[in-house]
Amino acid sequence: MPRALIIGGSLGGLFAANLLHRAGWGVEVFEQSAEPLAGRGAGIITHPDLFAALERIGIAAHDGIGVDIEGRVAFGRDGAVLGTLPIRQCLTTWGRLHELLLAAFPAERYHLGHACSSVEQDAGGVTAHFRNGAAVRGDLLVGADGIRSVVRAQLAPDTKPRYAGYIAWRGLADENDLTVQTHRDLFPKFAFSLAPREHMLGYPVAGFGNSTRAGERCFNFVWYRPAHAEHELPGLCTDIHGRRHDMAIPPPLIRPAVIAAMRDAAKDRLSPQFAEVVACTRQPFFQAIFDLESAQMHFGRVALLGDAAFVARPHVGMGVSKAAGDAMALADLLQKTDNNPAAALPEYSAQRTRFGHAVIAHARELGAYLEACAAGETAAVELHTPEAVMRDIAVTRAF
Repeated sequence: MPRALIIGGSLGGLFAANLLHRAGWGVEVFEQSAEPLAGRGAGIITHPDLFAALERIGIAAHDGIGVDIEGRVAFGRDGAVLGTLPIRQCLTTWGRLHELLLAAFPAERYHLGHACSSVEQDAGGVTAHFRNGAAVRGDLLVGADGIRSVVRAQLAPDTKPRYAGYIAWRGLADENDLTVQTHRDLFPKFAFSLAPREHMLGYPVAGFGNSTRAGERCFNFVWYRPAHAEHELPGLCTDIHGRRHDMAIPPPLIRPAVIAAMRDAAKDRLSPQFAEVVACTRQPFFQAIFDLESAQMHFGRVALLGDAAFVARPHVGMGVSKAAGDAMALADLLQKTDNNPAAALPEYSAQRTRFGHAVIAHARELGAYLEACAAGETAAVELHTPEAVMRDIAVTRAF
């Protein structure tokens, strides 16, 4: 039985692990965190590749995976409806997907507390070395360890994230904490509120207990705001202890003054519905927005997958679906080549890098207004109208 080592136990790693396990591989997953990942992340927009991968794993898409959305609505600063668009979607959460994918994989093959330190290859296989002193050998290694990938850093050190010039505040508000009017305006809809150089979007998702039943859901928001790389971002990324973080900061460590300023800005700049959502969010957090593009996704017996290879700005809403597509392509090409990584991985890289570059380009186009690019300013403004954002943000399209 061929053996696959998956570095990273988040969604991308679990998609690959489950699909390869069902294709007859002996799969081991290694997650650097010593604690279970449950509860990390927020809302996720679904696309066909995500559902296709779940179906192949044996997870029923209708089994409470998310909240069905009837359409889109844009609100003005005064709370009035500026427009609607009947796009149906299913919205879920990181926690719900991780719960389903982890349950589908053999528990004894999922290893916490294994931070990869280096990778070695030879003609017969690949070995992963871990900071805890362990070393594990396999026939294939999948680097699914995210934007800060240790695997990518070793094999493609020049491929690094590029800051886009803005951040995204995120959070979940319990639907029971919202007023009756705000709840009526937002459920079950994908909603938008625009402001100069920034915009807010939000939608209902499974609640804190991963339930999608009415009365047990949350409203997930994402608020894009400019933050200068030198003048603003360092302050945002300095925690309550005075320590400076790089790309993100653990939510409990965000300084109260930063959160208070964000809530005040919501009252000033957003529709009343969204200002209320922000006020009701127990633990808001933010992420700096980056682009990451890899020139290739294979190195001998090593394949990069998901955010380890490409990170697109969230406007396309395809991060998890892209990882699911990567995992399906990898499993299919290995099966086609009789589980021969040397034959499968070059084609895998060619297929998925083309896709990744196309997704990145579209995401940059959608985020140009927020980035405040001097070039193409007119086109960027045209993409920041209520009609345009409802039509283009986080919708399924062919690449």
